[in-house]
Amino acid sequence: MAVTTGNTPAEAQGEYIDAPQLQLFVMGLFFIFGGITSLNDVIIPKLKELFTLSYTQAMLVQFCFFTAYLVIGIPGARLVKKIGYMRGAVAGLVTMMAGCLLFIPASQTATYGLFLFALFVLASGVVIVQVVSNPLISLLGKPATVHSRLTFAQAFNSVGTTVFPYFGSILILGSLATVTADQLSGVELDAYRTAETQAIVHGYLGIAAALAVVAGVVWLFRNALKGEKHEESSGLAGLDLLKRTRFGFGALCIFLYVGAEVAIGSLIVNYLMQSHVMGLEEQAAGKLIAYYWGGAMVGRFIGSGVLRVVSPGKVLACVAVGAIALIALSTQTTGAVSGYSLLAIGLMNAIMFPTIFTLACEKLGPRAADGSGIINVAIFGGAVIPLLTGVIADATGSLAIAFILPAACYAVIAGFGWYARRPA
Repeated sequence: MAVTTGNTPAEAQGEYIDAPQLQLFVMGLFFIFGGITSLNDVIIPKLKELFTLSYTQAMLVQFCFFTAYLVIGIPGARLVKKIGYMRGAVAGLVTMMAGCLLFIPASQTATYGLFLFALFVLASGVVIVQVVSNPLISLLGKPATVHSRLTFAQAFNSVGTTVFPYFGSILILGSLATVTADQLSGVELDAYRTAETQAIVHGYLGIAAALAVVAGVVWLFRNALKGEKHEESSGLAGLDLLKRTRFGFGALCIFLYVGAEVAIGSLIVNYLMQSHVMGLEEQAAGKLIAYYWGGAMVGRFIGSGVLRVVSPGKVLACVAVGAIALIALSTQTTGAVSGYSLLAIGLMNAIMFPTIFTLACEKLGPRAADGSGIINVAIFGGAVIPLLTGVIADATGSLAIAFILPAACYAVIAGFGWYARRPA
């Protein structure tokens, strides 16, 4: 393993770490943090019933989770720069373990606030792991294929978002009792909540055990990246990068992309249940979410090949315009066409995050960790855009009108793709 510094005419060789055997490890990290993030969709209905929450209160699960990106993104990048990528990955995995273990006291005390805190700690570890994963997969190979490589790794993230909710729903939602929390009070209610939340505890304890094994393996390879370099920085490391037009524009697009993706995903069930769309029952509509995330998974495997031969910026602009077209088609039609055109947006989403990330971070060199930290802060859009979309839906009484906001997000992303169609 060695660091190759390119002073060749192609500078596209640039600087990279010749350690292809570590690519599988990084893809495993993408699988883990993708799956854990998607489990929020499973525990939200569980906690909503147990604590008799309003929709807004239940959405605090997502808000607390995505707030970790805002709070931990920059400190996480500084930590990774100080201790290195591999040790940073271990720190993130251990933090995730701590978050999983916090579900134990949350269950024993039947306190919703503790569940939210546990989710924040868990998400903090996810953020650190993500700060490591994105630039590391970029460094583990030639810069000429970085867009394809990161998109391929993101496909493993999509596998996690598909697998975890399936088994999580069996373990966590399968134990819903015949009585409901709103039928109980006092001691009986506390006992019911404690008993029912054990399903959540068992699920996350299993995840904690798996994370412990992965952290141990990663620790064995803590010195694997010989010649790893990071540029020293102080204060709010990376904020000055926003002065670079390309990077600042890209960070904004990450904020908008994550927000649009989460907003649409959060409203799919309600949208498909509408009589003029598909008129489905809740469970039937919920099953179709697999097409949304499955489209993203398939699209990332396809995209990893397409991005090797077509300008990443142009591909990004095309899929963003495609997403806008599908929203327009969905909101202007009825029946199956309306429903499936909305679900097909998952396919358009497939290459957006990794492509925006790599286009924004081109030529950052030793400041890659700083850039990754800012990008992870931008993921806070997953808390903001869905909330605003919900406000529009409540104000207008129409989900179709509310989708104008995600469409506007995709329009900005299309503009960035065209702007960044040439190398930095």
